Amino acid sequence: MSRTHGGASARRATALLTTLLLSGTALAGCSAQGATEAGAGPSSGESPATAAPSPSGTAGSALPGPADADASAEAGEPSQEGSAEPDGAPSDSGHGTDEAEDSGEDADDATDDAGDDAAADEGTNAEQDQEAEQDQESDLPEHVEFGENSDRVEAIQQRLQDLGYYITAVDGAYGGETQQALWALQKAGGLYRDGIVGPKTQRALDDGTVPRPRSSSGKVIEIDITRQLLLAVEDGRVVRTINAASGNGERFEARGRTYTASTPRGDFHVYNEIDGMHSSTLELGNMWRPKYFNGGIAVHGSGSVPPFPASHGCVRVSNAAMNWIWDTWGAPRGTRVLVY
Repeated sequence: MSRTHGGASARRATALLTTLLLSGTALAGCSAQGATEAGAGPSSGESPATAAPSPSGTAGSALPGPADADASAEAGEPSQEGSAEPDGAPSDSGHGTDEAEDSGEDADDATDDAGDDAAADEGTNAEQDQEAEQDQESDLPEHVEFGENSDRVEAIQQRLQDLGYYITAVDGAYGGETQQALWALQKAGGLYRDGIVGPKTQRALDDGTVPRPRSSSGKVIEIDITRQLLLAVEDGRVVRTINAASGNGERFEARGRTYTASTPRGDFHVYNEIDGMHSSTLELGNMWRPKYFNGGIAVHGSGSVPPFPASHGCVRVSNAAMNWIWDTWGAPRGTRVLVY
């Protein structure tokens, strides 16, 4: 009985001791978890489940159970809450906005600088172009001569056209047509006939020098032998002034006979005309679209119309001027021709 009682007592003591041991282990586990919570908290991406006690009484020494495995799996992947940054901290999107604004400001500054540079370049180029034009003008000769291309030639051409001298092109190029018109101007002004625009010729342009007609009514071709000019006159008004070359006064032979190259003065009328190129019956050359007014003497176009008498008796004008007489102004048969 005593042995049985003693054995029972021993078993109760052992059970009590085991209970106390188990209780101590459980309390130790709570203290470990409490210590973890009392700390600074888990680092980013770490779950509190990793600090759970093991049933053996040694923290983390045993394999986790099913719940602990889920917690461990969650702990292995950072949660969205763990990856979020505090409200007080600037976000990456905020930095991106600031950087975009800074980039935009830099781009605006760069654009402004580029615009300023472009404007400066344009101003510089304009100044350089102006200087080049001034240099070019300073390089021009004092007088305007045949072959020049310039703005001042264009101004001369325009002035000649305004005064009624025959010229069609106002292009700044001093060619044959401009020369013919300047010869006519110099003849009208009693100047030396060289086609060069110097001070005297320029003054004639500025003063508006034009010849005066002698007829007062109707359409009349006037031929000024003294000044070697042909005037297209309408009712006492000069419509066009054309450089002309009449008979040079020299003697010549044709078909065995001797003639004097003269253009008789008088009051005549156009009695015949040929619309095209015509060869002289005296074999003296070709005449373009002649209008006959006195025997074999006619007004006709020619490729050679110098500023002095040069023909055998006819009145030469340029081919272009003769075309104008035919096609634009009109001088049909019966048109008066006054030679003086």
